[in-house]
Amino acid sequence: MKIVVIGGTGLIGSKVAANLREQGHEAVAAAPSTGVNTLTGEGLAEVLTGASVVVDVSNSPSFEDAPVLAFFQTSTGNLMAAEAAAGVGHHVALSVVGTERLPDSGYMRAKLVQEKLIEDSSIPFSIVHATQFFEFVRGIADGATDGESVRIAPVSFQPMASDDVARVVANVAAGAPLNGRVETGGPDRSRMDEFFRNALAAWNDPREVVTDPHARYFGTELSERSLVPGDDAILGEIHYSDWPGRIPATK
Repeated sequence: MKIVVIGGTGLIGSKVAANLREQGHEAVAAAPSTGVNTLTGEGLAEVLTGASVVVDVSNSPSFEDAPVLAFFQTSTGNLMAAEAAAGVGHHVALSVVGTERLPDSGYMRAKLVQEKLIEDSSIPFSIVHATQFFEFVRGIADGATDGESVRIAPVSFQPMASDDVARVVANVAAGAPLNGRVETGGPDRSRMDEFFRNALAAWNDPREVVTDPHARYFGTELSERSLVPGDDAILGEIHYSDWPGRIPATK
């Protein structure tokens, strides 16, 4: 099949495309750098010609409330219209575990809008809800930093490797449309504050992790299961303890 990967030059997209090619599919990476812009519509009609499946793993360049909402509304609207015109038979989107449980987050509200646009279209779809990526762990710590403290809630946390995310997304794309959602997460679940305490220690980072039940995660407070998938989730294979990026590279 010809499968177009929107955001196909990024962290997840490049790995999804590689997975699909290994399965024997024609995977086309689509991004502004390849002449495809979902915000303006540039190049969409051309790249979707003959495509059976579209995988959207693109992300907003800004996580501020208004820009991120505008990005997903415009990009997804343009994409669904172009797919309908091209006769695409399966739309796959990557979203976030807990999206519907975090309404105080502008980013999560924007992802819900994206999902609603997909559901309301005429195109069969699959939405993959993934937990936080290992690659984002440092950014989460930085976002939770207050002076020399990293304030983290004592809730369940189950991050996963981007390689595992890409494998799940590629397998979903190669299969029949779910017309629904599937969840995926890491193989290990831990308490978020303890996870970050261990992570910072491995980095030799002098910041202190402070357990704070009211600590905000990108603008929203968390409950025990806000960030973790259900019992029927597809689990990744790579443990954080085995992930090479867990320790900074030495010069």
